[in-house]
Amino acid sequence: MRRKRFLPLMVTQFFNAFNDNLYKTALVLFVVYSIYNDEKQEALFSGLASVIFIVPFVLLSALAGQLADTRDKAMIIRTVKICEIGWTTLGAIGLFMAWQGIMVHTVAIPLLLFVVFLAAAQSTFLGPIKYAILPQHLRKDEVLPGTGLIEAGTYIAILTGTILAGFIAVEIAMVLIVLTAFVGYFVSRYVPDAPPQSDYEMHFPLLEPYADKTPNPVLRWLGYPLVAVADQVVMSWKLVRDTMHNREIWLAIVAISFFWTIGAVLFIQFPPLAKNQLLASKEVASLFLVIFSIGIAIGSVGINALLKGEVSARFSPASVVVMGLFVLGFYLVSKAWIPNPSGELLPIQSWILEPLAIPLSLMLLGISTAGGFFVVPLYAFLTTRCAHDAASRTIAANNIVNSLAMVIGSAFAIALTTIGIPVVDQLLFAAAMTIVSAWLGWLLFKAEKQAMLKPAAGKIADQPAE
Repeated sequence: MRRKRFLPLMVTQFFNAFNDNLYKTALVLFVVYSIYNDEKQEALFSGLASVIFIVPFVLLSALAGQLADTRDKAMIIRTVKICEIGWTTLGAIGLFMAWQGIMVHTVAIPLLLFVVFLAAAQSTFLGPIKYAILPQHLRKDEVLPGTGLIEAGTYIAILTGTILAGFIAVEIAMVLIVLTAFVGYFVSRYVPDAPPQSDYEMHFPLLEPYADKTPNPVLRWLGYPLVAVADQVVMSWKLVRDTMHNREIWLAIVAISFFWTIGAVLFIQFPPLAKNQLLASKEVASLFLVIFSIGIAIGSVGINALLKGEVSARFSPASVVVMGLFVLGFYLVSKAWIPNPSGELLPIQSWILEPLAIPLSLMLLGISTAGGFFVVPLYAFLTTRCAHDAASRTIAANNIVNSLAMVIGSAFAIALTTIGIPVVDQLLFAAAMTIVSAWLGWLLFKAEKQAMLKPAAGKIADQPAE
């Protein structure tokens, strides 16, 4: 943490995750609690916001991975942070309009959802870099603890942003997101250079026929957007297909995807569950997200202590089984919850005194802590089991598959809401998915043991010293 080769990156990604979640949580809580007054509408909006946030990862991850492997990663970080200043300004305008009741349904809410898309697009380009840059700046034995710190820092940032979103007024949130964007850009200027490590060149096969008409590749992209998007779909498929040749990496990607599908479903359910099942205020909904983030941070650091720096999936199957048991426990406690007789939404200081509030909170903490134990070693697999010049593309392929899985999970949750299944009963869907995740974790550990028996080949070289 004291090293310049790590600290600026850690702080930059912290502010990025903080700002994303401050904006997205403030938006969802404000709309759910201040605009809509129907569980079905609230769940549908929460699901729609989640789907919109995921779409850029599907469409742009291939481009992000190629850029990160062919350009200086630090330069891309700084460019992305400049773009953050733009989307936060638009988001502040949208929040102001919704707060003041100016064209709420016709302009404000569509603008706010568009900004969710822009925020996700920024994260799409930053995502492959924050992990892929680690083997370039850290020694080999530092990659796992570095990954754990990045993951823990991300969730502490989510925690901080989520707390503020639930407890500060929307007018303060709209100012804070813009200020944070400026601070994040300033810190990003201190990230050490990370030049490309191969001669890999970006390819856009569907756009090549237009090269004579528009020689500049950037203008070509802007001039033929539909072709460019189709190009990215093709490149995304090729990127994912290339990762399938390495069984360990592919199993890690699929296992991570199921984990984030579970996480996406839970995050969709928290606000309407808190409001309608528990009759709790938006501060309690924010508290749920906070507890979830604390647990992930604990698990992210704890698994490194158990593995002692070794990249291994040996604890992953058991971790996700425990996670499933906690999800089931969370469901049972939620079903047993006796709503406030007055029918009023309880503030957090009153809600926490309810008989089942502490058991419910502990179940949620157990879910996320076990999740952190499960997922962190899998991210380390992605950057240590691939070729050193393909780390960003591997992370990008992971983001594509993760995003598709989360879209499917979110769409399924929206479908369950549409046909009238209560939000609380949808928790059983999340619990069932942990069984598949445990099976995938076991397959990965089995593949890991088989790989250890083979002669070491194609492993990345030792990383540079201080």
